[in-house]
Amino acid sequence: PVAYHGPGKFDPAVGLVKPATPPKQTFTQVFGQWLCDMAGHDQRLVGITPAMREGSGMVEFHKRFPDRYYDVGIAEQHAVTFAAGLACEGLKPVVAIYSTFLQRAYDQLIHDVAIQNLPVVFALDRAGLVGADGATHAGNYDIAYLRCIPNVSLACPADERECRQLLSTAFGQDHPVAVRYPRGAGVGAQPLGDLSELPFGKGELRREGQRIAILAFGTLLYPALEAAERLDATVANMRWAKPLDTELLLQIAARHEVLVTVEEGAIMGGAGSAVLEALAAAGVSRPVLQLGLPDQFIEHGDPARLLALQGLDAAGIEASIRQRFDAERPSAPALKLVP
Repeated sequence: PVAYHGPGKFDPAVGLVKPATPPKQTFTQVFGQWLCDMAGHDQRLVGITPAMREGSGMVEFHKRFPDRYYDVGIAEQHAVTFAAGLACEGLKPVVAIYSTFLQRAYDQLIHDVAIQNLPVVFALDRAGLVGADGATHAGNYDIAYLRCIPNVSLACPADERECRQLLSTAFGQDHPVAVRYPRGAGVGAQPLGDLSELPFGKGELRREGQRIAILAFGTLLYPALEAAERLDATVANMRWAKPLDTELLLQIAARHEVLVTVEEGAIMGGAGSAVLEALAAAGVSRPVLQLGLPDQFIEHGDPARLLALQGLDAAGIEASIRQRFDAERPSAPALKLVP
């Protein structure tokens, strides 16, 4: 039955063709390997899936740890409440779920997990645009719908290595943490073999530039870096949508004339909104350009092409910054704001 769940295009004369092995490890595979490694390290870990064993990368975990694997069927609400119950008994549940499917369990997430401040990890696969699966499966809203919930934190790894490390960081916390990552492969950053963590709630500077600072959340860090080379802009890998690294943000704001936020998620209520809220709370006034997904449903298509159509590839990011701020080449004497 699994093979019939979502078959792609095929020739009826020859049947289904086995898909080619991707040249790079996918984020889903990174999660699956991390889950097995952490389970071998910590007996408290249990894995939960709402009927997405294959899609969420849990096949190997099921084989190696059958007594710690729970498939609750297509019942996302139960998956979250079940995780809350297990956490109450001292276990460390990891709920592997697509970003779009967690929407179905929003009430349980708030009432059963967040209010009790339980240490549940949510591994949010398919965050952002998903290409062939279309608007129903697009994980465009998790930043907006998670960061408003008290006690819940949200990590946005930029690549495969950070994904593994931030999953370990999330597992080490004593409150609910979600880690969002996209479908498919990233830039090919080889994950470290250990279970090392990254600092909780902290980002990093990846490039020092002039006048313009780009704050990147998630995998759009890399097109942001490419655009920054042509703009001579500073780039920060923010890593966390919540808690936001306000210390890093305010340091950057103090040294730059304009800020740009970049995320593969809805602009309304997203990470860029978190940046604006933090600046307002600190009494800091800077022009901010928010780049992300617009207030519309985005249809099927190749993910790279869809990102380009939304202006979220390197060329689009550069063009949006130049259009908004009339940014000249690095030799320009000043930055002119378009009224």
